[in-house]
Amino acid sequence: MHDILPLTIALIIMAGMLAQWLAWRLKLPSILFLLLLGLLLGPGFGLLNPDDLFGDLLFPVVSLGVALVLFEGALTLKFRDLGGHGASVTNLVTWGAAINWLLIAAGAWFFIHLSWSMALLFGALVVVTGPTVIMPLLRTVRPKPAVGNILRWEGILIDPIGALLAVIVFEAVVAQVNDSPWLFLLQELVVGVLFGAVAAIILGFLLRRHWLPEFLHNVFTLAVVLLVFTLSNYFASESGLLAVTVMGIWLANSPQVDIEDILSFKESLSVLIISVLFILLAARIDFDLILDLGWAALGVLAVIFLARPVMVFLSTLGSELGWREKALLSWIAPRGIVAAAVSALFALRLEDAGYAQASLLPALTFTVIIVTVLLQSFTAGPLARLLRVAEEDDRGVLIVGGNPVAVAIGKMLKEKGFPIRICSANWQEIQDARMAGLDTYFGNPVSSHADRKLDLIGLGRLFAMSRQPDLNTLAAMKYQNEFGKTRVFTLRNAEEKDSSDKSRLVKSLRVPRLFGEDASVQKLSSLLAQGHEIKATRLSEEYDLEAFLERNRDNQTILLFAIDPKGRLRAYTDTFEPAVDEGWTLIHFGPAKERNPNESPDK
Repeated sequence: MHDILPLTIALIIMAGMLAQWLAWRLKLPSILFLLLLGLLLGPGFGLLNPDDLFGDLLFPVVSLGVALVLFEGALTLKFRDLGGHGASVTNLVTWGAAINWLLIAAGAWFFIHLSWSMALLFGALVVVTGPTVIMPLLRTVRPKPAVGNILRWEGILIDPIGALLAVIVFEAVVAQVNDSPWLFLLQELVVGVLFGAVAAIILGFLLRRHWLPEFLHNVFTLAVVLLVFTLSNYFASESGLLAVTVMGIWLANSPQVDIEDILSFKESLSVLIISVLFILLAARIDFDLILDLGWAALGVLAVIFLARPVMVFLSTLGSELGWREKALLSWIAPRGIVAAAVSALFALRLEDAGYAQASLLPALTFTVIIVTVLLQSFTAGPLARLLRVAEEDDRGVLIVGGNPVAVAIGKMLKEKGFPIRICSANWQEIQDARMAGLDTYFGNPVSSHADRKLDLIGLGRLFAMSRQPDLNTLAAMKYQNEFGKTRVFTLRNAEEKDSSDKSRLVKSLRVPRLFGEDASVQKLSSLLAQGHEIKATRLSEEYDLEAFLERNRDNQTILLFAIDPKGRLRAYTDTFEPAVDEGWTLIHFGPAKERNPNESPDK
């Protein structure tokens, strides 16, 4: 037994990582593969029985894991975001979510005959979508920005809000078995809020005053979270989850407290925790419970799918969204990590408290997750195209680097109708890009912060044009998986010497060089400083490519892009030159003098 347990744990962790990798490759929510893997190992083939494997340790392990997941989710809720992304998003995550909760609860009460307290708890669990299931879906569906941004921010904000709602409802359910339920509930709420707030204030003070060294920020916070969770439960049973949720929300909204590194660490830790938890929890699901429900389970699913349109259409009243956009919003709502993790923990605790219906919670919740993720993953894309709410092409460009050349190119492309987002960790470059009217992301494009915050909706190409060759290469490697190898480009830096074997990248890492072998960031910057500018010339029967080249033979003109008559962008690179013809528009870099009637300067 002593030999089997470590081996089994190691195999579970490895299986979880493989599921995460597969989800990344297929651009699908990882929760789907983790749950399916757990179901196959557990009730499917009978290879994994978590209760026998861990015994009495199962409950504490799951409890601590869920506490960390809730804390990490709570760290993402900033109150300023509630009103910072439009009335539709605010409505969806507040009173819209309340409508959704009550309708789902009513459906569970009617079809499954759950008690009202259990029905309300189930409804609270499944109002949460979450960014881990929404973001992979948006990358494959590619909805128009108006829809994509609403879904993205709803997923980010509803995650901690839904978790807090579920924890509070759970506290109320547990209080019912006490002789003085209202006094017990008050005690739970007071202790949970008090411990969470005090811990957040102390930790925030230590971080703000820099009394903790940098290398201790993450692990010290982890220790505090675990201590707060266990202490709160010691003084008031079942209050620990509320305490860590309050602690996370408090820290997220504390002024002058930098939590980005902590959040990044917690997200990395959550990947491991979630991978193990979901396999273990899914392995405990009893298929017989779901089969016994029969048509009643389908009734609950029908209510869930009908409650979403009611919520969406009420929450978006008065908005500029048309019925097509609202229809797509009504369909896309896959359930996520919080629902799965918290439902299983609540079931364990409620079973100990004597609730006969507690075992239905994870079975129903996992059914909802699998059905919504599977069904919407395969149907949301075709539905978006049928409703004509999907982008025909990801026309936008993510530009790494905010130097004058990158900004000038971004400005011209924006004038030609291409969405542009400048990405730089240099604040002055970000300010210059904003002054030019361009959307920006302040940060490192290959950071974990970018994974959470960098909005890629509508973007389909990468132009890495920073003055840092290593950053350009890393960005190209990272976003090849996002945009595809043929849609990622870099602009050479002067210090790069491709003729040298010591500096030449291996073939698998090379990407097309923008604007040819001779172009570099430094060369274009120098020409820009000398008065060159970016111009657009439309080719015609009278003024074709040959005439254009003849006219600009001796003035250092560099061809940058070509736009075909359908508005599609083609980049000139060291390996490709577009076959332009009449009706195409050339974007080129050249001196400001000697314009002809077909040219328009970037002014």
